[in-house]
Formats: sequence, C-alpha cells, structure tokens
Amino acid sequence: MKKMSFTKSLRVSLLAGAFIIPLISHNLYAAQTLTLEKALEISMEKSPSIRQSRLNLKRSRASLDAARARLKSKFSLSLTPLNYSNNRNFDDFSSTWYTKETKQSSGRFTIEQPIKWTDGTLSLINRFSWRESYSSQVDKTDRTYTNDFYISFQQPIFTYNRTKLELENLELDLERNRLQYIIQRLSLEKQVTEYFFDVYQTKKSLEIAEEDFKNKTDSYNIMKNKVEAGIGKKEDLYQAELNMAKSKSELQDRRVQLEDALDNFKKLLGISIYDEISIAADVSYIPVEVDLEKAIEHGMKNRMEIRQSKIEIKNAENDLIETSANNEFKGNIDLSYGSTGMDEEFSNLYDSPDKDQQFRVTLEVPLWDWGEKESMIEASKATIDSRKLDLENEKKDIMIGIRETYRNLQNQVTQIEIADQNVRLSRLTYEINLERYKNGDLTSKDLNDYQNQLSREKNSKISALIQYKLYILEMKIKSLWDFENNRSVLDQIQ
Repeated sequence: MKKMSFTKSLRVSLLAGAFIIPLISHNLYAAQTLTLEKALEISMEKSPSIRQSRLNLKRSRASLDAARARLKSKFSLSLTPLNYSNNRNFDDFSSTWYTKETKQSSGRFTIEQPIKWTDGTLSLINRFSWRESYSSQVDKTDRTYTNDFYISFQQPIFTYNRTKLELENLELDLERNRLQYIIQRLSLEKQVTEYFFDVYQTKKSLEIAEEDFKNKTDSYNIMKNKVEAGIGKKEDLYQAELNMAKSKSELQDRRVQLEDALDNFKKLLGISIYDEISIAADVSYIPVEVDLEKAIEHGMKNRMEIRQSKIEIKNAENDLIETSANNEFKGNIDLSYGSTGMDEEFSNLYDSPDKDQQFRVTLEVPLWDWGEKESMIEASKATIDSRKLDLENEKKDIMIGIRETYRNLQNQVTQIEIADQNVRLSRLTYEINLERYKNGDLTSKDLNDYQNQLSREKNSKISALIQYKLYILEMKIKSLWDFENNRSVLDQIQ
C-alpha cells in the first residue's frame, strides 16, 4: 500500500509540475521590461504596415528581376512526335474518291536574343521534320526528310524603345517602394516612440500620484494626532481627510490610465494584450548639438519625399512618351537568311540545299484621329507641370519643417530649465509650509494647494523632458541625420 501511495503521489506531483512549469515560464516571459530600443525592434518585426511595405518591395524587386531575365537568351524546343491522318478526299479533275494517309514527326529548336539597345530581336531557328504520305489515287508512298535552318532579325523603326522604357519603369517602381519602406519605418519609429513616452509619462504620473497620496496621508495623520491632543481643529481634520480621499481617487485614475495606455501600446507593437510588460526609460536631459545648416542640407539632399516627387515626374514623362506613340507613324524591318535541305534519305539531306532569304519593311501610317493624340499629349504635359509644382512645394515644406523643429528644440531647452527650477522651488515651498502646518500655522486646505502645485510641476518637468526627446526624433526624421550619434539615418536603415 505504501508503494502504491508513493507512486500515486509521484504522478500527482508530475502532473502538477506539467501545469505549473509552463505557467511559471509564461509569467517569466510575459513580465518583460521594454526599453525603447526593444519596443522598436518588436514593432519593426510585427507591424502590419512594415510587413506590407516589405511585400511591395519584394514584388517590385521580383518584377525587375523577371524583366532583366527576359533580356537574356531564351532557348525553346517544340516537338510533335507523331501526327497521323487518314482521310477520304475527292479529286475534282478525275471525279474520283481516294484515300490519303499521312504520318509526320517534327521538331523546332529556337534561340531568341532580345536586344535592349534597339528593342529588336535576333533569332536562330532550326526546324526538322519527317513525313511519309500514301495516296490510293496513285498507289504510291513518299518519304521525305526536311530541315530548315535560318537566322531572323526583327527591328521596330520610327518608334520609342519599349524594352528600355519598361525596364526604367520597373526600376523606378522598385526605388519608389524602397523609399516608401524607409518612410514607413521612420513613421513607425515616431509612432512607437510617442506611444512609448506616453506610457512612460503615465507611469511617472502614477508614481507622482502615489507620492502625493502618501504626503496627504501623512498630513491627515499629523492633523489627527493634533486633534486627539486637543491642539488641532476638527475642520482641518475633515479637510485633510477630504484631501486624502481626492488624492486616492486621483491615484486610482492614474492606475486605470496606465493600464489603458499599456493595452494600446501592446496593440501597436503587435503583441498579445494579455502579456505583462513594463516600461524602462531614461529621460534625463542630455543636450544634443544640432547644426541647422547641416540639417537643411542633408534633408534637402536625401529626403525620400523629394526623390519620390522626382520619380513621379519621370513617370509622367514616360507616360508622355507612351501617349505620343498613340496613332504614330511607325514601322518594322524583318530580315531572315538560311537554307533548306530536303531528301528521301537523311544522309543526303544537304546534298543540294536551297537558299532562303527574306527582307521586308512594313509601315503604319496614321491618317486622321480627330485631335485625340494632341489632346492626350496636352493632358500629359499638364501632369508633368503639376508634378514639378508639387516638387517645389515639397522642398519648401521640408525646409520650413526643419527650421520649425530647430526653433522648437531651442525653446524646449529653455522650458526644461524653467521646469527644473519650478520643481526645485515648489519642493522648497512645500517643505517650508509643511513645517508651518505641523506648527499649526497653516490650514489643511492651504497645504493641499502646495502639495498639488508640487505634483503639477513634477508632471510638467517630465512632459518637458519627453517633448525634448520627441523634438530630437522629429529633427532626425525631417533631416535624416541622427545628431545624437552623428551619422546618417540612411546608413542605419539600408
């Protein structure tokens, strides 16, 4: 019985361990502390918008690779192993019916080489066939081997190079999607950073609310002891208790706000809402030297929006080329040169070959289109002018944006200094009036005002520090230069 009891106990322990260990490991994993760098890493991996940008980039790259592959030599082989027919036919000349039986095998080998520089095609073709035919009309069977070998060249004339234009459009599409991917990354970095610091500020507000609640609780206990000792007023005790209750309510509101902010942050990162996370950040003031001229120069040279506008202009110009080709005068040159061998015996196939030559020029001459082409060209030119105007406005907006951010940065340095001074003075004021409160020279309501003032100034200082961090990030995004690390943003992304 003891042995069975021990076995049963072991099974229960193992079963409990099977449930407890995963729970422990889950909790260890779930209760992770996120820094801003870790949060950015997670978002860049799981963000739907970034994943969509990567897919667009992959599609554009694959399309360009396919177009480049089409410019290489193409080898093809077409085979007809057996073609058999047995038909009854009527001969009008002799007014008789006869039977014709045919057996045939054939194959065609082709090498095609597109020519990028001229939009022409050079082909090397070899056709081989065997044919056996029997006709009851003459009661005779014919067997023939045939081989055609020739070189062919086709060249469009009086028109634009469609091959080069297609390649250029695909290259522009790839570059546009690459730029969009970079812009999407920077946009996501800004969004994650803003959410991250929002959570951090809410967390610090909770800590300040906890400290405020502790201060008001201490104030209440001081007044309670004074009333019990007969040296305090009951109305001050009631006011202290009211202040403590309001502080407790504020503390609970901050806790709810932090949970809400964490849930929204998890959604942005793409992680489970049920994962337990916390935020760790250092928002201490570290001055960053920003060179306005360098920011403007680097931003104007490298901002993706400018290059995207130039790509739009180029696309519009290519559309104009295609539009101009509607109802155009154009032609085509076809050249071929080769030889044909034919004999009943395979070994005698090229005993007396025939020369095959062909030269053909075809032209398409438009006569009248009722002004369609001219109107379409005018529309395309207007589109080009519109894109150029967008480019000029984009340049102005970028320069204005960088200058505004620079001014905001300079102003924020002053705001941080003021906020730091306000916290120091508010703390000194509170400590002085706390002593007055202990000595009975200050009411609970007056002390509450000083406590609230200290909490407000602490929150204002945190807001000022966070705003400085966000302005530094905004300058990084608008100038594409990381002044904290003194390097180009493009080097970090590409």
